[in-house]
Amino acid sequence: MFSADTYRARRAALTQKVSSGLILLIGNTESPMNYTDNIYHFRQDSSFLYFFGIDLPGLAAVIDVDAQRATIFGDDGGIDSIVWTGALPSLAEQAQGVAVDDTQSMAKLADVVGAARKSGRTVHFLPPYRADHRIWLSSLLDQPVGAVDKLASEALTRAVIDLRSVKSAEEIAEMENALEVTYRMHLLSMRSSRAGVKEQEIVGLIEGLAAAQGRAMSYPVIFSRDGHILHNHGHAHTLKPGDLVLNDSGAESPRHYASDITRTVPVSGKFSERQRLVYEAVLDSQLAAIDAMRPGVPYRDIHDLSALTLVEGLQATGIFKGDPAEVVASGAYALVFPHGLGHQIGLDVHDMEALNEDWVGYGEGQVRSTEFGRKSLRLARPLREGWVVTVEPGAYFIPHLIDQWQAEGRHAHLINYEQAQNFRNFGGIRIEDDVLITADGARVLGKPIPKSVEEIEALASA
Repeated sequence: MFSADTYRARRAALTQKVSSGLILLIGNTESPMNYTDNIYHFRQDSSFLYFFGIDLPGLAAVIDVDAQRATIFGDDGGIDSIVWTGALPSLAEQAQGVAVDDTQSMAKLADVVGAARKSGRTVHFLPPYRADHRIWLSSLLDQPVGAVDKLASEALTRAVIDLRSVKSAEEIAEMENALEVTYRMHLLSMRSSRAGVKEQEIVGLIEGLAAAQGRAMSYPVIFSRDGHILHNHGHAHTLKPGDLVLNDSGAESPRHYASDITRTVPVSGKFSERQRLVYEAVLDSQLAAIDAMRPGVPYRDIHDLSALTLVEGLQATGIFKGDPAEVVASGAYALVFPHGLGHQIGLDVHDMEALNEDWVGYGEGQVRSTEFGRKSLRLARPLREGWVVTVEPGAYFIPHLIDQWQAEGRHAHLINYEQAQNFRNFGGIRIEDDVLITADGARVLGKPIPKSVEEIEALASA
């Protein structure tokens, strides 16, 4: 946990944004894999962590905005629990560590919520993303399960998004702590990606490195020679000479702050001429985006700049025809770059997107595109100092997409499909870093993870 003052200040800031009523924050419970006592790895709800800091299952908290009082609800385990888990600090002791003096048994929560509703007070809660939360809220609020999502508080949700978006110095330190482990994971991957090695062997190495440091992964590892499959969680291939292998992986910090890094390396130790051309186009695209980031600049504009730089870098392939600016404006660029440039990152790897992705990424006056490629841009709002965002352009040659667009004749005056078909077995390249928006620009967080052609080849061929 952070200091008690940190949590007190966060809750005080929240009550300034939510004018009255009760704020109900629900912690996560343990979730069974296949029977009650065989559970998935426990991960506390991120907003509960942000405001109350206690990393244990079976808790909830209420902030009475009008009385300026916080209460944590939960139950201490008796001897039946202790024999399985060992003795734990009492809930009251842990609550004091986050500046909360009032703790009550979980059975009392229904009475508190019921009394507030009976007296006409608003009970604010965040949009639930787990089925057990919906069921619990249904019982607490005496509402059908299907109605619960619609009753979530917009005022609370927007307040939490606003507060969690701007990272403090201690949060940045947590993310750089996570990146220290992630740096080592990626170097290990680069040195281990050799012909004849199975993908799953390298995944085991990098997950083992994180585990040896007492860290969870921020998200399931994406590690594949099929880098054109954006969220490919299969690891069954054996690497072959000439392959490109994409590693998208990151560790959490001890306080659960995420990291999210992608690198792409040649299995043979050297990029082929064609691979190098595409790789450098992606790298130039990323560097141009980072260089242009500063407070007040809409991230949608950064995305379009990144796409333009990518198209310009790919001109030598002959895939795109005509003016690169027209290729981007028309959406034709999405043939090779079908996702958004990045997203916020913090306690969640896609920070706060469970609360409402559009509220997180699209502010007033920002309308989400319905166009293929741009509709996947998760963040379009003007950047703010203190935000941390991923910057992750890529170039992917997806056979099904090439075939479909060619059959439709889509953007035929801007795309040379004969040339695109020559790349159908290329795979994909992505380069990703976590970037802090500073007062006058941007800074890549963490120790620099090699990404120039020369650095990558030196490690991949060592």
